[in-house]
Amino acid sequence: MQDRIKGILQLKPSDEIVKAEGWVRTKRDSKNVCFIEINDGSCLKGLQGVLDKEKFDAALIDSISTGCSVIAEGRIVASQGGNQTTEMAVESLTVVGTCPADYPLQKKRHTVEFLREKAYLRPRTNLFGAIMRVRSTMAYAVHSFFQENGFVYVNTPLISASDCEGAGAQFQVTTLNLENVPKTEDGKVDYSKDFFGKMANLTVSGQLEGETYATALKNIYTFGPTFRAENSNTARHLAEFWMIEPEMAFCTLEGDMEWAEKFLKYIFSAVLEKNAEDMAFFSSFVLPGVEDTLHHVIDSPFEHMTYTEAIKVLEPENSRFEFPVKWGVEIQSEHERFLTEQVAKRPVIVTDYPKDIKAFYMKMNDDGKTVRAMDVLAPRLGEIIGGSEREYRHDVLLARMAELGLKPEDYWWYLDLRKYGTVPHSGFGLGFERAIQYVTGVQNIRDVIPYPRYVKSCDY
Repeated sequence: MQDRIKGILQLKPSDEIVKAEGWVRTKRDSKNVCFIEINDGSCLKGLQGVLDKEKFDAALIDSISTGCSVIAEGRIVASQGGNQTTEMAVESLTVVGTCPADYPLQKKRHTVEFLREKAYLRPRTNLFGAIMRVRSTMAYAVHSFFQENGFVYVNTPLISASDCEGAGAQFQVTTLNLENVPKTEDGKVDYSKDFFGKMANLTVSGQLEGETYATALKNIYTFGPTFRAENSNTARHLAEFWMIEPEMAFCTLEGDMEWAEKFLKYIFSAVLEKNAEDMAFFSSFVLPGVEDTLHHVIDSPFEHMTYTEAIKVLEPENSRFEFPVKWGVEIQSEHERFLTEQVAKRPVIVTDYPKDIKAFYMKMNDDGKTVRAMDVLAPRLGEIIGGSEREYRHDVLLARMAELGLKPEDYWWYLDLRKYGTVPHSGFGLGFERAIQYVTGVQNIRDVIPYPRYVKSCDY
């Protein structure tokens, strides 16, 4: 196993021969020497390699270009330049893969829109290398947090016959011949001829299946891709994204809020600790103060208020909002930011939303108007986590489904959980890409996932 450049840059000058493998970021020629910067994605900074032209064939020097892959071997020496403390005195160099002059990533700043069109190359840039390193750290921290706290990792299905959100924005999965779709006698699609014998879709959430395992293993979490066929061409929406969804049995809304706060603080702390160089880069080139925001979230106890209390705070300020508020309407991101940045000046957890704007599975409050839901709002973003205490009473859940026009037969197994040893339980969901946006300050969600899927775009 060879050293990564991140480790090589920490080495002191010595006579030991070191091997570096990577891609050439820049090449500078002078009369007697050739300078190259080699980067392997392990960190922002590249390793400067210095080639004495008297020791290398001119054809080899000429074959080195921006974007080509190389293996360099040499000694680490004190640098004569001012941009680095050490460099490699290259003694042997192999060009593994040449790169022509039309290589798209030349030494200049490219727009994220341009790089989105070159998604297969954009990880080689400083911005996207840093984003993916932070994404990796956060993914590891997700598992670390739950594993350290005794949660069981459950892989919920990607193909489902249930719509968790009840919104119908699902991608259908079928093997039927779309040019000759089988029909029933009344002219409807005959799904008995389909692969599963019924209509099936890509999942919008692993929550319902996660609940079944929480009622056996107590505390579980899911972490995987989900799919929403929403026709939303915005900087906040993707058709395919990753969700983190813990479910806790014998847990009320109060416990749900405690877990959510601890979880956010844990993953943010992990990034600040392990990706200090990348976070400094984001603060310098993406969003000034992004590190300070994370420190503020970590250090602040979260404020708590009910939806009704939030509306009372917001209504007098309606003149400043694009979307005026009143009791019963959705709270928009501008309202969420006002609550966190102007009112509480820290993260806020809003609870007890009107039932009419929340999902069927949320526990009904005694007032008959609100449900035991909670949203975690973060400064600069707004909602970052949504969760609730789940309705565990069979008769109440059945009545709620009837009220919303949901068919009990589509959720028979979910209803059965409320018959066989039912228990209060709660959970929440965190959209992974939204969290990465928040941590990095990157404005468009399409730039924090390796290959974005959105309306009219399914490239690569």
